[in-house]
Amino acid sequence: MRTQFVSRQAARSLIAAACALTCLGAQAATINITSRDPAGLGFNDPTPVAPVGGNMGTTLGQQRMNVYKYVASIWEKNIQSDVTITVNAGWEALSCTATQATLGSASAWNIWHDFPGGKPGTWYPQALANKIAGTNLSAGQPDTTGYDNVDIKTQFNSNLGNAGCLDNTHFYLGLDGKAGNDINFVETLLHELGHGLGFAVVSVNTSNGYRINSAGTAYVATGGLPSVWEQFMFDNTANKSWLNMTSAERKASAVNNLQLAWTGANAVAGATMLSHIPIVQAASPAPGGNRNVDYATASFGPLPPSSGVLGALAVVAPQTGEAGPGCDPFNAANSAAVKGKVAIISRGACNFALKVKNAQNAGAVAVLLANNTTGIQPPGGTDATVTIPAVGISQADGDALRAAVTAAIPYGSRSKPGSVTVSLTVDPVRMAGADAKGRPLLYTPATLAPGSSVSHWDVSASPNLLMEPNINPDLTTTLTPPYDLTLPVMKDIGW
Repeated sequence: MRTQFVSRQAARSLIAAACALTCLGAQAATINITSRDPAGLGFNDPTPVAPVGGNMGTTLGQQRMNVYKYVASIWEKNIQSDVTITVNAGWEALSCTATQATLGSASAWNIWHDFPGGKPGTWYPQALANKIAGTNLSAGQPDTTGYDNVDIKTQFNSNLGNAGCLDNTHFYLGLDGKAGNDINFVETLLHELGHGLGFAVVSVNTSNGYRINSAGTAYVATGGLPSVWEQFMFDNTANKSWLNMTSAERKASAVNNLQLAWTGANAVAGATMLSHIPIVQAASPAPGGNRNVDYATASFGPLPPSSGVLGALAVVAPQTGEAGPGCDPFNAANSAAVKGKVAIISRGACNFALKVKNAQNAGAVAVLLANNTTGIQPPGGTDATVTIPAVGISQADGDALRAAVTAAIPYGSRSKPGSVTVSLTVDPVRMAGADAKGRPLLYTPATLAPGSSVSHWDVSASPNLLMEPNINPDLTTTLTPPYDLTLPVMKDIGW
């Protein structure tokens, strides 16, 4: 996040103008998009393309900008502001490998505190600060960045789909949501503009919990100002709001998996849209072998059924010379073990989709992908040829299920060893993506994800939400319940 800071005195000098404007009442927002791409690149790319999914642009650059304007219009209809929201947009080479990529990023380009109408001693992203103050707070402020003191700066990966950058997976530029195995640019952009408008902690360094000081010159261990986001962050383990935490406590909370809840009234009310937590239910003939296991659905392959028996569990044994668990084609022993059964495979050494494809080729009917560290890792990746369901489970649950398979063997017959059967069902009490009080959970993986932790919904939410750290294929462009919780959060922070 890049932040341009301004003094408290500069903000206070705008009080009279702000009061004059806010008395008129807010109107639907206007978003003004400026491209920073040079001629021939990004939004100016002249490559001829055919219309797709309602996007009638005839060049690649035109289609990209058409999507941007379409997404901006969605946000314009959902939020209110008397002050034009300015966005600087561009296409750049962002980090990526052959199997994963940063699709894009966005942030508030300026943040403010102690302006007219805002909560005293609190940092706000500029677009929201402008809306509350009723005027453009950066008007007349010197700009040395070349971005004209815009409210939001966005960038998207210009290399996506090229060799070495999520190979052969491109941005889908249609407006109809039919992205198939490509990445829906509409949803990606809708997500990123949400961050720029304020869906982010903005003023806290999550790696150490430090806040930005009031002068806007540095992150400091003590004495910094909280962001508007922090007043709605409540850690169930510490039993504290982030407003009342030390830097060390905020650092710990940012990696306190499934324990950081959002307390804003609008989002809590909307969280009733969340489904009950899906679980794998393991039944064993051995004493103590029954087990309920939380899971996360893979981004590839068919969705697992909401209920019903998957089959008997099978443990995949290590193979000589393999790159990692399930990374190589299965040998005869493993093929015989998984045929017609549900394979358990650990994460590591290769992508999830390859592991599932190898299990599928060996005859497995489904795969449980166990994490190799704490927590549950949603299996990511793409492979249109995967036709069996796969889900991610925790390392501890994977170990316990393997042990249960071994323990069950003596409880069968000589011709048919005892086995563990797994079914899919839902927890009758817990909600997917919410705490015990029904408050939606923020993303706090046990290993910090800089730029993602605490500034997204947790990946356990079901249905999937726009502001999770991953773009999922079942998203819509509706920002309100019963489809999504984005707009309720924006209302909580002041939109």
